[in-house]
Amino acid sequence: MRMLDMIFNPREIRQRLGLNQQEFWTRIGVTQSGGSRYESGRSMPKPVRELLRLVHVEQVDLSRVRKEDFEILAHLKAHHPDLYRRLRRAVRAKPGTEAPPKWRKV
Repeated sequence: MRMLDMIFNPREIRQRLGLNQQEFWTRIGVTQSGGSRYESGRSMPKPVRELLRLVHVEQVDLSRVRKEDFEILAHLKAHHPDLYRRLRRAVRAKPGTEAPPKWRKV
């Protein structure tokens, strides 16, 4: 079993969130039947794994993310790494925000 499969068990994540397969998988553009196959052990493509991580683990609302946001992040990381780190720490330290739960296979 690959390390990423051990970290992101989609069935476990879905059950912890209390969602049925339809609700869980359609949020990332995967059919219920496709999601069922991934939960049964079929290899998940990297883009699907990333969407799963962003939406269900990191709790990112994809409807609010724009291409420009990624361009700004890339620019900050490449040209102003200290500013990027300071901003990242400030966001994480913001009162009322908690780090997302760590999903680990038990």
